[in-house]
Amino acid sequence: MNIPSFCILSSESIFASITGIVFWAYFAGIAILAIGIFTYGKEAFRAHGTEKLLTLSPILYAVPMAVFASQHFTESKAVSTLVPHWLPWHLFWTYFVGTAVIAASLGIVAEIQARLAGILLGVLLIIFELLLHIPFILAHPKNVIGWSIALRDLAFSGGALAFAAIQGGDRKTGGANYLAILARLFISVPAIFFGVEHFLHPEFMPGVDFDRSMPAWVPAPVFWSYFAGTVFLIAGASLLLNMKSRFAAMCLGYMALILILFVYLPILVAKPLDIDNGLNFLVSMLAFSGASLLLAKAMSCPAPV
Repeated sequence: MNIPSFCILSSESIFASITGIVFWAYFAGIAILAIGIFTYGKEAFRAHGTEKLLTLSPILYAVPMAVFASQHFTESKAVSTLVPHWLPWHLFWTYFVGTAVIAASLGIVAEIQARLAGILLGVLLIIFELLLHIPFILAHPKNVIGWSIALRDLAFSGGALAFAAIQGGDRKTGGANYLAILARLFISVPAIFFGVEHFLHPEFMPGVDFDRSMPAWVPAPVFWSYFAGTVFLIAGASLLLNMKSRFAAMCLGYMALILILFVYLPILVAKPLDIDNGLNFLVSMLAFSGASLLLAKAMSCPAPV
């Protein structure tokens, strides 16, 4: 069978443009997704209604973590510049964190030392706050991007702690409940911040990343910002006050999925090989959705006695 020459050239061009950064980001995400479906697929199939999505929430959370972790290896020199200057062995810490996050993602989706994986990942993200984000904010208090990255990672930490709470190793002593309370606070404060910023800066992309404006071709950009801002504010306040917390967390998770479907997925389709301007935005929202739905699941766990 003869294959038109333009098809051959097109295929060669596509494969030539797939760099290691692109390949390993997608590979890490797809691998964790496959393991997660194998682990949680039957349970999700048996679940009913909203419980189906809650059952899959560990996958929604772990896949983005693996994608981010892959970049510690494929973009190690760039990532190493984020390590505090007073710490030695910048490349070592870059690889160490990447390995730790991939191991935690694997532990979450494969249910291998799952509770420990959640706690350690949550603590690691808190260390990021202390060593990276807070010093930057103190040096640049008016930098909105710095605040958004810090609070985004705080919400991601809340997702890891919520997952650990679901495992319930210390439920009788109240340990799991304390983890859920921390998770609720870690997600509520960022949600309120993002809600306010969406009304102050509706030109930014809706969600948890504020480093660029919406593409001009996305329809109704202001609507998406105000929609996200409203949900962030109301749900965040509900979580902070512990009023209808489970429903509020589910609203945040659903809102993030809606943004993925109507905003970030089209952007990814338009730029599938552009990790910084396509995939990373989508997985950030996916991680926030997973963290929120994990919190909703933790809120439904029985209280300690």
